Amino acid sequence: MTTLKQSLKNKLTKKQLELAPTSFDTVGDLAIFSDFPKELKNKEKLIGETLIEINHQVNVVLKKTKKYSGIFRTPKLKIIAGKRRKETELKENNIRLKLNPEKTYYSIRSASERKRISQQIKDDEEVLVMFSGVGPYSIVIAKNKNPKIVYSIEINPDAYKYQEENIKLNKITNIKLYKGDVKKITPKLKKKFDRILMPLPRSAEEYLVTALKASKKSTIIHFYDFLHENEFNLAKEKIDKACKTTKKKFKIISTTKCGQFGPGIYRLCIDFKVL
Repeated sequence: MTTLKQSLKNKLTKKQLELAPTSFDTVGDLAIFSDFPKELKNKEKLIGETLIEINHQVNVVLKKTKKYSGIFRTPKLKIIAGKRRKETELKENNIRLKLNPEKTYYSIRSASERKRISQQIKDDEEVLVMFSGVGPYSIVIAKNKNPKIVYSIEINPDAYKYQEENIKLNKITNIKLYKGDVKKITPKLKKKFDRILMPLPRSAEEYLVTALKASKKSTIIHFYDFLHENEFNLAKEKIDKACKTTKKKFKIISTTKCGQFGPGIYRLCIDFKVL
């Protein structure tokens, strides 16, 4: 397939071509540039239209004008070419998802991690998914495995609405969806779970005590963190601190790198068992 730079060769000057972005994320039929040189601002429409011409799966091209921020970790996106919409539908791990990446956090790069987690689910497990977004973890588990029930909690009202729609879209009947703060809702459930997912890398440690209080002996917890490769031991220290607070013991099962976000900085998942 012809690359974007190859297709732009006769449309940009040599200097502009050197600056032209080459990497983008594809979310459904949306192509999203994370870094778009300001020197090419007057060429963004041309570049976007060229991308649509060579990639028939792309109908909308956007660029980030503001990185992930705010309580819901969402970016600001500007349409630079194609259809005038930001909503899309995509497929991953045998499920369909509708979403708007400007209103809801979603990472296509975590699809393989969601598959890894779902493959560990045993029949009749009761699963809690914190910070569940538009439902990728909850629905992948409910659709592909045989849990007894999945409790799914999300505070972002837009993500909650999309997850409601996605549950219906995938004809799922064993997800209980709750809107609100994990710290407030989890205790009200008055349940001890077989497995707890914590896919909120930036501040999941603040919810470890909540997760541990909802655990029992043999509960598996999947705890996510962003750490430099020289600081991976900090994740264990965070778990250890929370376990001391709740008077629980734990055993690390595995440590998985599931995304790189800078030189030596990784999204890390610590799978551990409560003893």
